[in-house]
Amino acid sequence: MLADNRRWRNNDAVRFIVLMGMVSLFADLTYEGARGITGPFLAFLGASAAAVGLISGVGEFLGYGLRLAAGYLADRTERYWLLTALGYAINLLAVPALALAGRWEVAAGLLLIERVGKGLRTPARDAMLSYAALQVGRGWGFAIHEALDQLGAMAGPLLAAAALYLGEGYRAGFGILLFPALVSLGTLARARMAFPAPHRLERTGEGEPSSARPLPRAFWFYILFSIAAVAGYAHFQLISYHFKVQNVVGDVHIPLLYALAMGVDAVVALVAGRLYDRVGMGSLVAVPLLALPLPWLLFGQSFLPALAGIVLWGAIMGIQETTMRAAIADMTAPERRGLAYGIFNTAYGGAWMLGSAALGYLYEVNLVYVTVLIVGLELLALLLLCLTWRNGSRASERTEGIG
Repeated sequence: MLADNRRWRNNDAVRFIVLMGMVSLFADLTYEGARGITGPFLAFLGASAAAVGLISGVGEFLGYGLRLAAGYLADRTERYWLLTALGYAINLLAVPALALAGRWEVAAGLLLIERVGKGLRTPARDAMLSYAALQVGRGWGFAIHEALDQLGAMAGPLLAAAALYLGEGYRAGFGILLFPALVSLGTLARARMAFPAPHRLERTGEGEPSSARPLPRAFWFYILFSIAAVAGYAHFQLISYHFKVQNVVGDVHIPLLYALAMGVDAVVALVAGRLYDRVGMGSLVAVPLLALPLPWLLFGQSFLPALAGIVLWGAIMGIQETTMRAAIADMTAPERRGLAYGIFNTAYGGAWMLGSAALGYLYEVNLVYVTVLIVGLELLALLLLCLTWRNGSRASERTEGIG
């Protein structure tokens, strides 16, 4: 009977993860498709380069900064589905609405609204995924979701590019993205009807938690590790800027390299997820180690090293999006999961924003400084990961001793 219950719960967990993965696939197809043409579209509407840069920076800040409040709200209200659905609706419907924008200020507002929607729904969605992922392995559960997510990230830019190639223009490119947006929202509705209480996938029948447990000390070391690792991870915008100004590759090949990175992300995510379930947090050592050679590969003058660097860059992204999220679930209690993901995502976004700004500034000064900063941050990340591991092991020993 116990084996039957476990098998039933595992089957439901896989169904839920796949459904949410399909939601993300069509969602990424929508807004990642738009990302490839929003810059030129803003320029077409008369926006300056400074305005485009400001819009991008503010959008990322809103998208990540809002996640702390959204995670706290999700835990306080336990309305995970409501926040997820509201966030997806705002996130996705703002994209095809760009087809109606006649001024760059209106387009800018829609782009900011799109980022707000993503910030609102991510912590609640990740918390629900973590409940199901326990049944199949935290790493594998998030790996399945990430792989489906990245298939959409690959297909979206290609769909928008096809609209432009066929001569339909920017507005048609945005308008066609309404269809994957509606498919994503429809799939989300189906998931909501099939699994109205996904937190039950994690509960084992041993009773509800009596009180909210505080976030452990290891969690805060892990946040510091994430900040250092991500701050030293160059943004693709800076990488593509280098490719263009140094004539490393032609303009037409830059989006193809990005699509390659997203494909590598999807494949590596599956491998990284399985590895995490076997060896645990130790697998995260790959994040800073793989990032160490990136400055020599990505910021050189030759195509082949740049190609190798893009493959490595995509692999790191696959590990980040899979095992770094899985680790949050393993070190936090279910009733604090939304807040934990909110803190993690806010720290992640803030670190990436500040790290990218610093790397961009140093790029203008001297490329040697870019290398020094990346290597220094990744070595610091290794040290902080050791401290996280050490504090997590101590907490486990105390728990076993009490038991």
